[in-house]
Amino acid sequence: MIPGQIQQALSAFFQQEQHVDFQILSSKPLGGGSINEVYVLNTTLGQFCLKYNNNASFPKMFETEASGLELLSMARAIKVPKVILQDNLTDYSFILLEFINSTRQSNEFFKNFGRSLTCLHRNKSELYGLDYNNYMGSLPQNNCYHSDWVDFFVEERLDKQVRLAIQKSLIDTSAEKLFEKLYLRLSELLPEEPACLVHGDLWSGNYIVSDDGKACLIDPAVYYGNREVDIAMSTLFGGFSPEFYTSYHEEYPLIQGWKERLDLYNLYPLLIHLNLFGSSYLGSILSTLRRF
Repeated sequence: MIPGQIQQALSAFFQQEQHVDFQILSSKPLGGGSINEVYVLNTTLGQFCLKYNNNASFPKMFETEASGLELLSMARAIKVPKVILQDNLTDYSFILLEFINSTRQSNEFFKNFGRSLTCLHRNKSELYGLDYNNYMGSLPQNNCYHSDWVDFFVEERLDKQVRLAIQKSLIDTSAEKLFEKLYLRLSELLPEEPACLVHGDLWSGNYIVSDDGKACLIDPAVYYGNREVDIAMSTLFGGFSPEFYTSYHEEYPLIQGWKERLDLYNLYPLLIHLNLFGSSYLGSILSTLRRF
């Protein structure tokens, strides 16, 4: 059941902004709602996707999601759901999105996906970061600007998660020393490239096959960073089709040695998972640290 506060806010929005009556006819939970309540709404105005949570649970989560989707939309590279409304009520925060009905992939799906991602990554910035912080999963993601990629990756990505893991007693002093040793080597291990717009959480759960058979991105953790972070994240939980990586590389070649750097970039999402879900992710983290 959708909370009455949200139903009233939606009705008021459509009445005031579009001068039409809005009524929810039925609602159905959608998968992937481990952080927020997620529903597809069948309404008198068609279908929508609604995400909501307690107002105090994750401050500004939906505001930054809306901003991230709009930033991706402005890049005109890959489809994202249109943001209809985002609001903070007395008890709830919510975001109302265009509903994308997932369909079958076209034969060229991953080939087109790889090419589209290169278009996204051609959106550049002089600095690494973003002018607001957002979330990676349910953890805050800091995006303070840096002029140097390695500094940004260490200070805003790895070390903040390492500090949190230490607070949670998930990482001991020996692991902390391995991270400190790695930090000193990263300038020689990670090549410099101009900062580009990245999705930030590009795994198989964060795209939908839209009605045209092409990829539609959801749940962004956007910022301007090194494009290899998106490539790395896409390999973390099973990976995408080889066609995705081939078409990407043909269109916008990655710097030599990129495959060897993927595990370095995936330390960040693995630390996120360590802090969210516990020590089962520690082995993969330590394995990477010991190799470098």
